[in-house]
Amino acid sequence: MFTIYVYVLDTLADWELGHVISELNSGRFFKKDAKRISLKTVGFTKEPIHTMGGLTIMPDCLIDDIAVSETSVLLLPGANTWNDSKHEAILEKAREFLSLGAAVCAICGATAALADFGLLNNRSHTSNGAGFLEMVSPHYKGQSFYIDKPSVADNNLITAGSTGALLWAKQIIEHLGVFEANTLEAWYSYFSTGKPEYFFALMQTLPSGNGT
Repeated sequence: MFTIYVYVLDTLADWELGHVISELNSGRFFKKDAKRISLKTVGFTKEPIHTMGGLTIMPDCLIDDIAVSETSVLLLPGANTWNDSKHEAILEKAREFLSLGAAVCAICGATAALADFGLLNNRSHTSNGAGFLEMVSPHYKGQSFYIDKPSVADNNLITAGSTGALLWAKQIIEHLGVFEANTLEAWYSYFSTGKPEYFFALMQTLPSGNGT
């Protein structure tokens, strides 16, 4: 079983997580023999956080409750509050994930936090455009590893800019291997283009009883 830990913090950018957590939690397009998923929200405290969209989230667990293994995944969403020093605790946990081969998936503002913490200095990565990380992350030294794409996967590190949420979701799903390859391609084609032929192609890839 995979355990997906979603770090939640005030001003969390709701839309950046939408595709990936809905597919991983629902399992609606999973292949027949896919591993089960447990999705947990993680907070610095158990106090509720308030997203950029005005939603209230009560964390399921604390940072100390995270069990790091090769079947653990840490999702770090964008937010305007990553510069608060209290978030160093989850960044230390991210360092532990990466060193043990567990996946860390960061988008938008979370990439800036990783960059300032030195975790992007030696790994291929992306963010909100060339120069963004230099501007907002004083300790960033990974310019030579920056790739100007919406989302970049480097083994167990998957990073994206603020407009890369769909591709980021695709790369996370691919890393976990819970979709058949043709299902994932049809899913991504449909949601990136809206063309109905990809919706029907998606439906045709599914085991009977799946789909929506």
